[in-house]
Amino acid sequence: MDTKLKGDIAEQAAILHALKRGWGVLKPVGDRLPYDLVFDVEGTLVKIQVKYAWFDEPSGNYVVDNRRTKTNRRIMVREVYQPSDFDFALVYVENLDLFYIFPVDVFIGYGSEIHLVEAEKRQRKPRSAQYRNAWELISQKSLSKEYCDCSPVEFGKVEF
Repeated sequence: MDTKLKGDIAEQAAILHALKRGWGVLKPVGDRLPYDLVFDVEGTLVKIQVKYAWFDEPSGNYVVDNRRTKTNRRIMVREVYQPSDFDFALVYVENLDLFYIFPVDVFIGYGSEIHLVEAEKRQRKPRSAQYRNAWELISQKSLSKEYCDCSPVEFGKVEF
């Protein structure tokens, strides 16, 4: 299975999970934006980057690259994401049908890879454990949005 297909599977799983929560889902046209989906959570639009985690046999962990990959027929360029690129990264672990929900600042705060530990082999939980199926983080973002008490202004009647 190639990486594009894995990405498509992860996106469709994210859409299904969002729809089950009653959220609207918007899909940008093309593949040039730094986010893959937009969730409409109670009127708040949340930009989502979706990643597929692969299983790394030697470590026994699921791994995801947290850099942006751009390809141009023969050249693959990796860049770091910026805090304004998206609101949350959803990392899909297909074998377990689960997501890690990382706020953008946490996601880009890791090195080039994030190792997700799903085996009960550690004495203490890894830092990523708090983001395992943490869908409430997205819901909380919609509740914490700032409201503008703005009224429409008629054209030509702006007051200073």
